[in-house]
Amino acid sequence: MTPKPTLEDRITGSLVGAAVGDALGGAVEGYAPERIAERHGGRVTGIVGPWNGDEWRTARPIAPYHKGDGHVTDDTLMTHALVRVYDVVRDHLDAYAVADHLVPDLMSTPRWIPELEAEALPLQRIFLAEKWLVARLHYGHVDPREAGAGNIVNCGAAMYMAPVGLVNAANPAGAYAEALDVAGAHQSSYGREAAGVFAAAVAAACAPGATPASVVDTVLGLAKDGTRSAIEAVAEAAAGYTDFEPALRPLREAVAPFDTVGPDYRSPSLGARRPSRLHAIEELPIALGMLLVGEGDYRRTVLGAVNYGRDCDSIATMAGAVAGALHGEAAVPAAWAKRVAEASRLDLHAPAAVLADVAHEVFMRDTARRRAHERAFVALSPVSPVSPVSGVLR
Repeated sequence: MTPKPTLEDRITGSLVGAAVGDALGGAVEGYAPERIAERHGGRVTGIVGPWNGDEWRTARPIAPYHKGDGHVTDDTLMTHALVRVYDVVRDHLDAYAVADHLVPDLMSTPRWIPELEAEALPLQRIFLAEKWLVARLHYGHVDPREAGAGNIVNCGAAMYMAPVGLVNAANPAGAYAEALDVAGAHQSSYGREAAGVFAAAVAAACAPGATPASVVDTVLGLAKDGTRSAIEAVAEAAAGYTDFEPALRPLREAVAPFDTVGPDYRSPSLGARRPSRLHAIEELPIALGMLLVGEGDYRRTVLGAVNYGRDCDSIATMAGAVAGALHGEAAVPAAWAKRVAEASRLDLHAPAAVLADVAHEVFMRDTARRRAHERAFVALSPVSPVSPVSGVLR
């Protein structure tokens, strides 16, 4: 009988799984499934080189980024940056933690950037929607809880929220609330909502006995507005498929009414990325849809996300994080993880070890806080005895 993964194993599986998914998806990001198949002579089945081969240095609109060859993108850079914030704070995070710790990390400490093949500030690699954090919080001195208002609405806040779900392992509601608070410094509307729901999905995947279906059911109980509707539509479309190939078109058709970017990913519509209660980012519903199609198997789930195209590095990051949390590190192909770590010059295990320690510390803090609350509440309500069976008030 296969032993059930421990918390440490799930955290490692999730963070390593997210990085590997990111690296696989980065090579084909922005393209349609048909073009991906044409370029690679069929579906992508592992790590591939740059879309434009040796001309990646000058090819537009990719240059100057060396995507492919196992290089992680900004999704992983931001995820690891958030882990470093947890390492400093060693407790739950909020929007002020972003202002006080994440922003200085992005703009003051040079790190190896795989896509640039050089040491640079993370600020020099991240997208404009993430540079917003620095502009608003460092230079604008905006209240961190409101700094996300006005930013474009995309998956930028959601893509690095796996650590929030892991610190709140098996507590999806707690992960959802904490991620909404953290993401308030970054985005608003359905971009912020997606951050909360993705963190909840990772937390739900950590629960003993969790399945892809239980993860989706859990997040549907938390998600709001267009995000909930989009996940419902994609989950319904995914039903009955166990192979991503025939599911590619149905999943895209299911999420299309909620996606503001439009059919041409590189030429967004005029209404793209604007706040709305009716819409959703594309990446999270598709990641959950591929999780259902792949039945939680890491390889099938992530390859489905990669071959979907469009913003597939972020889709595969999210899908890999949830699949890795479900099954632990053993689910992630070791050869992929080794090559990504070597090509990106990153220790993929170190952030997981840090976050596991933090998760245990935060749980102990939460337990102490909960016990203090129970004692105070009992003192305030002497007529409400504590149940000897459940240990809670009745």
